[in-house]
Amino acid sequence: MSGNLQKGDHSKGRIYAISRPVTFISLSVLSFLTRYFKLDEPDHVCWDETHFGKMGSYYINRTFFFDVHPPLGKMLIGLAGSLSGYDGSFTFEAPGEKYENVNYMGMRILCATLGSLVIPLIYLTVLELSQSVAAASLASLFVLFDTGTLTLSQYILLDPILLFFIIAALFALVKFQSLSLKPFQVLWWFWMVMTGLFLACAFSVKWVGLFVILYAGAYTAWDIWRLLADLTLSKMILMKHFLARVLCLIIFPVLVYIAFFAVHFYTLNKSGPGDGFFSSGFQSKLIGNRLHNVSMPEKIAYGSVITLKNHRAAGGLLHSHPHLYPEGIGAQQQQVTAYAYKDENNLWLIKKYVEEDTPVGQHDHVNVEFVRNGDFVLLEHVMTQRNLHSHELSAPLTRNHHQVTCYGENGTGDVNDVWQVEVPGAPEGAIIKVVQTKLKLIHVLTGCALFSHSRTLPAWGWEQLEVTCNPYNRDQRTLWNVEDHLNPRLPNISFEVFRSSFLDSLIESHIVMAQGNSDLKPKEGEVTSQPWQWPINFRGQRFSGYNNTEVRIYLLGNPVIWWGNLLVLMLFPVALFIWLVRRERGLEEDVRLKNLNESAFTSCSWLFFGWCLHYLPFFMMGRVLYFHHYFPAYLFNCMLSGILINHSLVLLDCHLLPNREGALYSSGLVVISAITLQSYYIFHPLSYGMVGPLADEANSTLTGLKWLESWEI
Repeated sequence: MSGNLQKGDHSKGRIYAISRPVTFISLSVLSFLTRYFKLDEPDHVCWDETHFGKMGSYYINRTFFFDVHPPLGKMLIGLAGSLSGYDGSFTFEAPGEKYENVNYMGMRILCATLGSLVIPLIYLTVLELSQSVAAASLASLFVLFDTGTLTLSQYILLDPILLFFIIAALFALVKFQSLSLKPFQVLWWFWMVMTGLFLACAFSVKWVGLFVILYAGAYTAWDIWRLLADLTLSKMILMKHFLARVLCLIIFPVLVYIAFFAVHFYTLNKSGPGDGFFSSGFQSKLIGNRLHNVSMPEKIAYGSVITLKNHRAAGGLLHSHPHLYPEGIGAQQQQVTAYAYKDENNLWLIKKYVEEDTPVGQHDHVNVEFVRNGDFVLLEHVMTQRNLHSHELSAPLTRNHHQVTCYGENGTGDVNDVWQVEVPGAPEGAIIKVVQTKLKLIHVLTGCALFSHSRTLPAWGWEQLEVTCNPYNRDQRTLWNVEDHLNPRLPNISFEVFRSSFLDSLIESHIVMAQGNSDLKPKEGEVTSQPWQWPINFRGQRFSGYNNTEVRIYLLGNPVIWWGNLLVLMLFPVALFIWLVRRERGLEEDVRLKNLNESAFTSCSWLFFGWCLHYLPFFMMGRVLYFHHYFPAYLFNCMLSGILINHSLVLLDCHLLPNREGALYSSGLVVISAITLQSYYIFHPLSYGMVGPLADEANSTLTGLKWLESWEI
């Protein structure tokens, strides 16, 4: 590091009259003041509080639910609510719902506290990288006075929790790297362990925490490469370095991550709205679930009432209801879907198909006859008494598949109702068993297989999962298993034997989360955004209020800071290229400036890499995206800007005013800080609440804030 040479260091005594601790404390106090101000407003559910507040309630009530994110953030929200006296009874039904007498502040305080800690952590990280109070202060101010990060920090969301752990991991990594000359000492071990802990926490809040893990991995690989170049180190010492990093940065974080899931499964031990996304064995562990401590017949017989669960991850239960397919969607017969939740419309009566001279669907009501591999069967929907049916008309969404319907009256239909049971790998005549048997239902006349996947039907299909008949019957999504089984003529066995182990539950949870993430699509009328829009602050996100009679909160970055950051981001590759060319050509004469350049551009290069890692992958994601996904990358941008602006001012001061050293530098810092503060003052209503006419209405006090037409202020 060359920080003892850099301007802005308090040891020079030229620029600052305050010490590093005073700057740190001042920024920390301002951070908490801005994040805690009006924290209780609006006193109703705002934006995604409807999800994460509700999930916090589930933890308090120990009710199982499904979410696409790992559990840590929601567990912390639930813990904060519980410790602050919230009893988990509020519904969080929809944005705008009044909290009334609900003690919601504990959960908001948690998020505001972690959001507030981001600023001092950024200060300490940049200070460690640059050894410059000025650079650290600038980076902190860019976050402190940004209306976007302020807004995200004031509500019951995962974002402030995620941002805290990302920056904490980065700070711990930088501290660990700063001790590279003191390996295997207590502090060296401490900061490496803390890096691993915070990496695990970031990934345990949202999977986008993977990006900071990749960043730490690249940083560590570069560090190991430097150690390999040190010929004074023995092979044994190199091995110790390598194993220490494997232990602290791989094995330890993995164990921490798994431990969070162990707490998650232990806490959520009651049946809830997320049961249907998981396998029958998983559900059997949940108190109150139909499959918990239940006894049911093991072998399936004709005359049994069953439910069929699609065997893929997050597969639904075969379902029907009296509603018909709309005109223009195949035959206007009864809809068949897959549904993640349990209700009576999931029940099917299994009947034996007997050939021509015997009435369709007739079976022996006296003698028990088991369903076997290779049998021809009919499935009658219990609630409507129509048979599962298919024909060669196209399915509603997957047009190269056949439509599946329910057809007939009182259990009588036609030959298109006949299906053959096929159990891959099982011998002909093998008995079908509850949960254990993975079967296919092959439509006899067309040869296609009953199929379901993650595509959801439009509103006419109640946004349930599409069920089709797939001509390619080797698709793994054509596998089903019997989940519920009712037959009073058969002996029961305990379902406990089918319970999933912890490892099975862990693996299944990740498959279901991955499936859920990939299936996230925008809802009708929902405001989403594209990655290219984020750095330019093209469009924000409504948090609360839609008209001039409501208090409106709008998630939008401070445009002065964001566009300034964007300018620095675009100029950095150019500046880096110029510096590299000058260095290679030996054009740097001043040793002091050479060291300053080396320190600044190395630090900025790593921060630029961090920005790329946290931003560019979103261009390859197929799921729905929102503006708030950019904020981890934004923090890296702020740190880069702080260091590069400070360094540029140092260089300008040296070259333009060599006889008045410090004058241009100090003036530049004052002007940038003043502009940042003024822009915060102008745009702070976005975060703390706007009232009165909308910006595009007459006599609105907000007209001056709408710099772009795309801003819905």
